[in-house]
Amino acid sequence: MAFKDGFLWGGATSANQSEGAYNVDGRGIANVDLCPTGDIRDSVLMGKTKMFDFDENYFYPGQSAIDMYHYYKEDIALFAEMGFNVYRLSIAWSRIFPNGDELEPNEAGLQFYEDVFKECQKYNINPLVTISHFDVPMHLVKEYGSWRNRKMIDFYERLCRVIFKRYKGLVKYWITFNEINMVLEAPFLSSGLFIEEHEDAELVKFTASHHELVASALATKIAHEVDSENMVGCMLASIAPYPRTCDPKDVWKAKQVENQSYFFIDVQVRGEYPAYTLKELERKNIVLPFKEGDRELLKQHTVDFIGFSYYSSSVVSADPTLTDTIGGNLFPSLPNPYLKSSDWGWQIDPLGLRITMNNIYDRYQKPLFIVENGLGAVDVPDENGYVEDDYRISYLSEHIRAMRDAVEYDGVNLLGYTVWGPIDIVSASTGEMKKRYGFIYVDRDNQGKGTLKRSKKKSFEWYKKVIKSNGQDLSV
Repeated sequence: MAFKDGFLWGGATSANQSEGAYNVDGRGIANVDLCPTGDIRDSVLMGKTKMFDFDENYFYPGQSAIDMYHYYKEDIALFAEMGFNVYRLSIAWSRIFPNGDELEPNEAGLQFYEDVFKECQKYNINPLVTISHFDVPMHLVKEYGSWRNRKMIDFYERLCRVIFKRYKGLVKYWITFNEINMVLEAPFLSSGLFIEEHEDAELVKFTASHHELVASALATKIAHEVDSENMVGCMLASIAPYPRTCDPKDVWKAKQVENQSYFFIDVQVRGEYPAYTLKELERKNIVLPFKEGDRELLKQHTVDFIGFSYYSSSVVSADPTLTDTIGGNLFPSLPNPYLKSSDWGWQIDPLGLRITMNNIYDRYQKPLFIVENGLGAVDVPDENGYVEDDYRISYLSEHIRAMRDAVEYDGVNLLGYTVWGPIDIVSASTGEMKKRYGFIYVDRDNQGKGTLKRSKKKSFEWYKKVIKSNGQDLSV
């Protein structure tokens, strides 16, 4: 058996892509609410177009999402039916602190998540909770400039102290920041950063990164103080960059792209900035905003495990004339002629998952947790909402097989696996509902219309069988 008894099987969602109820029970507005659909979306996500308030000319899918705020009992019951023993979800910061800088939390928000966690507990499902899944209260964006401001560490610390104490005994597994390296690719989506014209974009992003890394270490410290049973992880958006050719320049380019993401995990696992990042910042005349105690905090409070997302690999080249990148992803990639692609152009590469697992584990020797992996596709339901999603079953079975090989043959220490989107939710990259990931179909379209009825796809029973067999039975 490749997977140990007690291996954590489940699925993953985020508050901003599933809950809806954006203005219910005292919740404040967050940056993730202000990401509209349409041609302007990418520019907003990347902090190039300012959208600090709702504009009636645009549609904001996160306002209602799939209304998990009111459907969570039904949804968790379906997860339990599949056999989940872990469910990764996130806390909407602005439900707990609507503005972000209040001294006292919003009790209605605290009670909501307590109810969710108790519902999970009823079915013996472990919540794996992401403290910040791209959420930043808009008041903190407008008044403080979000994570470019060191005061954000204090506001985040207050959030952490409240939730660690309130949910002690209900939550054991935590992730400090979702895909922390995405601040360099999509700063507004990831961290509520809008880059002003007069600003040095690199300076702003690396300043914000430092503040998030310090906040992550502080959260880890507090979590362990509140409950020694707590396990705290970091999270990387992994892209497995391959050199386009065996030209050493392409190989070096792939290494550079990889390092740009790994440096975050270097800090969170090893407790200090790697030399290659310090040298890069030195060349760019960027001075990190270290304050007294930062170095000691980073060094002494490293994470317990490494979470990461994996959907596809990428191809990079040192040749600046090669600009024909494939679409659909915030990470640019050249086409890979050896791989097939999803409906959104993401290149399907199960072996890339095994490669990524080995790369991360060899680098850090910390337990890994695959907290996102899945296939976004166009699903066509019948009149009962049933979908014959053999393509999703194929994608997931091939990736689980690669994951199993990494554990069984390569010796990678893996804690668990949570499929991204066990239920259809709003896509983070495109804002669409049409881009579906789930084992459960939700009747909602790109314009927010539909009954929100939940129905099981073919993959529902398939994943149920996978979990029951602890990953041994992957047959259709």
